Amino acid sequence: MPAPIIKVDSISKSFGTFKVLDGLSMQVMPGEKLALIGPSGSGKTTILRILMTLEKIDGGHIQVDGEQLYHMERNGQLQPADERHLARMRQKIGMVFQLFNLFPHKCVMDNVTLAPMLTKGVARAAAEKRALELLDMVGLADKAKAMPAQLSGGQKQRVAVARALALSPKIMLFDEVTSALDPELVEEVLNVMRKLAAETDMTMLLVTHEMGFAHDFADRVLFFDRGRIVEEGKPDEIFRHPKQERTQSFLKKIIAAGHRV
Repeated sequence: MPAPIIKVDSISKSFGTFKVLDGLSMQVMPGEKLALIGPSGSGKTTILRILMTLEKIDGGHIQVDGEQLYHMERNGQLQPADERHLARMRQKIGMVFQLFNLFPHKCVMDNVTLAPMLTKGVARAAAEKRALELLDMVGLADKAKAMPAQLSGGQKQRVAVARALALSPKIMLFDEVTSALDPELVEEVLNVMRKLAAETDMTMLLVTHEMGFAHDFADRVLFFDRGRIVEEGKPDEIFRHPKQERTQSFLKKIIAAGHRV
């Protein structure tokens, strides 16, 4: 058995008096496609932001690709990681956000090439060649010189996917990437993610309320509630035969709201 690419061990995280993660432990295997579902405020997005080092943990340990994420070893002792260590670890992980987060004053090509040139020292010609390949993969090769304001929401999100892939991460995190889109634009983004899942061996973690997509996309589904994993299993187990009452009640509400699971 290969070692987990992500190993989360008893982490906790609070915002003020609100404990958003409460002794959370989980493992993700290389190449696994994982869907994180659950009510708002249950900790799903927070775990992605912690993996991306956008939020610090209050306690516990995380390993990514065999290395400590928030700690580093000095003289045989674990110490808090410095910014250089965090920056290096960050290059293993790409994240696509709910609200695109494109640089509005830069064209599509510059949005995609900036990080590889700045963080990895990739030459402009090589970065642009790779960017065109990625933009072609997400169906936007003809928009390389367009500004973000000239794009639809779905196009912006597809550029954001290409930008995250430009650093060749081992792990991709998707945080509610369709929730800010008009319904008719959702499918074009989901299609890109389906293609990624089918054509790459990249490890992917997806936070979503699109239960039908989660069912089709994921190898495994984790149901979060109040900062803990209440239930986990294969998509059919979770969506068709949930064991925990809390999972059953959550899915009942989702189905009542007209969502496919």
